[in-house]
Amino acid sequence: MTVPDLATWFGREVLPLEAVLTQFLSRNWRNESDIVDLRQEVYVRICEMAQKEFPHPVRPLLFSIARNLLIDRIRKTNVVPIEAVADLDALGIAIEPLTPDRTVAAREEIRRLQDAMDRLPPRCREVVTLARLEGLSGKEIAARMNISEATASYHLNHGVRLLANMLYGEPTDHRRQK
Repeated sequence: MTVPDLATWFGREVLPLEAVLTQFLSRNWRNESDIVDLRQEVYVRICEMAQKEFPHPVRPLLFSIARNLLIDRIRKTNVVPIEAVADLDALGIAIEPLTPDRTVAAREEIRRLQDAMDRLPPRCREVVTLARLEGLSGKEIAARMNISEATASYHLNHGVRLLANMLYGEPTDHRRQK
């Protein structure tokens, strides 16, 4: 495949989707300054795939790449345990006052997360809660729920994947995926 062929394909198939891709990324990523970089990364990944064979249809693949990129970015962010910031005054950190719009946005985010958690299958919800909210290890979760560590790991991975799909726009089937 030649560079001109790739450029022609990209201009014909991918660039017309730029507006909806940008809208998708903006709706699902908090930091607006990252949107252009995220879009470029999506373009790089789809072009790498197209060098081997032009994907058809393009739109579902483009949004799948974008969703997976967002999930990867979320996984890479460092989560600070709540215990580490329990006494912010002792840390001497200045905190910006909450504005009404930030308060509303935070409440909406919490509501969306709670709705998504409520829609998880019961076992996945329990494992995600124990791991992410209570900070238990896989071994501790397995012991508490009387299941194997592999099963706990499966439920955690499956639950996090379902949450990501629910929160970042892709419809999902809550049954076990093969």
